[in-house]
Amino acid sequence: MHVVVMGCGRVGSAIARRLEEMGHSVAVIDQDPEAFRRLGPDFNGRQVTGLGFDRQTLLDAGIDSAGAFAAVSSGDNSNIISARVARETFGVQHVVARIYDSKRAEVYERMGVPSVATVPWTVNRLLRELLSVKVSELWREPTGQVVLVRVTVTEVWVGRKLAELEAATGGRTPWMVRFGQAVIPNAGTVLQDGDQLVIAATDAITPRLHEVVERGPQGGES
Repeated sequence: MHVVVMGCGRVGSAIARRLEEMGHSVAVIDQDPEAFRRLGPDFNGRQVTGLGFDRQTLLDAGIDSAGAFAAVSSGDNSNIISARVARETFGVQHVVARIYDSKRAEVYERMGVPSVATVPWTVNRLLRELLSVKVSELWREPTGQVVLVRVTVTEVWVGRKLAELEAATGGRTPWMVRFGQAVIPNAGTVLQDGDQLVIAATDAITPRLHEVVERGPQGGES
């Protein structure tokens, strides 16, 4: 997949290098050509000098063939404008913006643009959003028996009840995030596009959880 990264600071350069190591093609945009030094001599992707929300700059970076776009410059306004241009003008499927103001981040989450406001886990969170990882581990309790995983509701589950997903996986959902707000669901909760579930599971049922989330109620059955 081709990924465009806007901003070549500490986070942007780390994401670009990680993506290239994973086999993706990458283009990095920054206003300052000196910023590209952070990528190191082994980086083979495109380096485009310009504004991340400028149409020609984005085209030079290959936005028209990109499957994902990350706006991670030092400015909230530049990040959100670039993210909206990538999604609304060029139809990029996976778009994420780094937002320093947490109140703004909540607003943009409701608009359908995933945003990251905390620094320590920015790179991993951005990679999950960009690559559309549907099931990812969030926390494991000390004995290692129970794990909390984040599940992005897939198209096959939209419109179905949470109880069906829990029955199919064997997991339990203590909370979920909808439109940027954490809520405690019940068995009758109907899943919507964009819902993020936090599911308590064990290692024994985690493989089935992956199958069921991706393939629907029959996923994982032989």
